[in-house]
Amino acid sequence: MAGVVALLAVSSAWAQQGVLSPAQSAAKAKRIIQQTIQALGGQKYLDVREQTCDGQAAFFGHHDQISGYEKVYDYNIFPDKERTEYSSKRDIIDVYNGKQGWTLDHGGVSDISATKISDFQAGTRRDINNLFRFWLKEPGIQYQYDGPDVVDLKQVDWVEVTDPQQRTTKIAVAQLTNLPVRAIYVSRDPATHERTEETEYFSNYQMVDGIETPFQDTRTRNGQKLFQFFVSKCQYNTPLEAGFFTRQSLEERWAKLGGNKKKKKKKHHD
Repeated sequence: MAGVVALLAVSSAWAQQGVLSPAQSAAKAKRIIQQTIQALGGQKYLDVREQTCDGQAAFFGHHDQISGYEKVYDYNIFPDKERTEYSSKRDIIDVYNGKQGWTLDHGGVSDISATKISDFQAGTRRDINNLFRFWLKEPGIQYQYDGPDVVDLKQVDWVEVTDPQQRTTKIAVAQLTNLPVRAIYVSRDPATHERTEETEYFSNYQMVDGIETPFQDTRTRNGQKLFQFFVSKCQYNTPLEAGFFTRQSLEERWAKLGGNKKKKKKKHHD
């Protein structure tokens, strides 16, 4: 019943507002985004360049069945450096650094595939934190207000941001808190023109160092769950050295894990 009442209220409000001109629509979308940035922490939020979080991640297979849980340690230097360490042993690590990437597993250190690096780069473009902190400053950004809605029993306003390459991010902003609760990213395969829709859900916001931080992040692709990340702890602007996001850092970690000894034993056995 509460959902029905909320939907009726949204429909009434949208009808009363009437059709907005493109200029009015863009102005309203910009205003909502500025309110969102202020709600997230204002200048403190905009000044974030580094983020360190750890927690538990749930991964999903077909039919939204959980395929496993992992302890995850995630390090970022925005906009395009990320290091993710898995399990309490931290013996599986993925590192992305702009157009480069490497992985450490039980076989040693190797290059990440070009496809995965391309996917990572696309992800940095559509990430709403990068969008708010960096991409909105670029020329040619287009804004559109898509109207009110009810998302997860919250009254929201939808806004769209499109860059000159026609990459669009749709964001649902809660009217009560001005915080983003959902983001939708739509892309098309350049060869097949197949449409892909990825959705990110933000919830359980907590204040960390003056910044509203979602402690639960859920992602889906074309309606199928990919993973859920339940944050235990987050820190901002902790000193992260650029060398932490290199292949050499993984080689050093491999050596500490006994990787060199493993290689020698294997060679001796061969």
